Amino acid sequence: MTAPVRSSVTGMHAITIPEPGGPEALVWDEVPDPVPGEGEVLVEVVASAVNRADILQRQGFYNPPPGASPYPGLECSGRIAALGPGVSGWAVGDQVCALLAGGGYAEKVAVPAGQLLPVPEGVDLTRAAALPEVVCTVWSNVFMVAHLRPGETLLVHGGSSGIGTMAIQLAKAVGAKVAVTAGTKEKLDQCAELGADVLINYREQDFVAEIEQATGGAGADVILDNMGAKYLDRNVRALAVNGRLAIIGMQGGVKGELNIGTLLSKRAAISATSLRARPLDEKAAIVAAVREHVWPLLAGGHVRPVVDRELPMPEAAEAHRVVEGSGHIGKVLLVAP
Repeated sequence: MTAPVRSSVTGMHAITIPEPGGPEALVWDEVPDPVPGEGEVLVEVVASAVNRADILQRQGFYNPPPGASPYPGLECSGRIAALGPGVSGWAVGDQVCALLAGGGYAEKVAVPAGQLLPVPEGVDLTRAAALPEVVCTVWSNVFMVAHLRPGETLLVHGGSSGIGTMAIQLAKAVGAKVAVTAGTKEKLDQCAELGADVLINYREQDFVAEIEQATGGAGADVILDNMGAKYLDRNVRALAVNGRLAIIGMQGGVKGELNIGTLLSKRAAISATSLRARPLDEKAAIVAAVREHVWPLLAGGHVRPVVDRELPMPEAAEAHRVVEGSGHIGKVLLVAP
């Protein structure tokens, strides 16, 4: 079902949220063109991708940081249409993908130059929209913060998600063992195809017991968690000595009870991060690390974006329904008209 069009000003089109609510709150509307500021470029958007943060924004729970675009969309791919003052190293017409603080669900978006990436060799321009948010999230948390090393075990909750499918591939590429949780056999089979070694159906199995068995009682060296409070105690129990728990989501709630004694006995560490509100220099450092370490893996075919489906951007409401239904595997893309 196509979202209704509300016309008010001449300019580009974007998905707007006049009032928070369900998927029907997303409106394809005419809005003013963005203007690139100092250090920014204007990108003509080819595609964006749906992230859980977009759903929270639509519901009124996750407002954009100050100065960011009011429209949803934390990543995009497209072509550079204009350069703002002070930008070097990029040219009009370059094919790029970008990490955004908002504005991806639109025909154009202004992007800080430090958050741009060239489209990797061998990746289609549209499918490149599936990369920036997940790759930056996984690389910054699993490798820059938790320092996953070859031979260690990574446990990924939600292994069939966009984050999960990328985490499996990157961990395998550096020589780690990967365990995943998912809720169906189909999803676990897809994780296995990407290289996951230990497959745990969280509806039927206790992931703490399964990790203990798979590691000979040692536990997971790194856990990438999107659930938050619901899994906090079990995650700590599933950690190895000197293990690292990286929390990137709150799908299971925001307040949990933590046994400090268990954490101390394992000499373990817990980190919690998000990308959207980070300062520009921090985002630029993450993007630069991704370009250095991950882009060669994409170009070499060792890692690939996993896309469940592509929908026209005016049908963002349907894309949100798909993601909220959790039946998808990988990313759901929105393709600009």
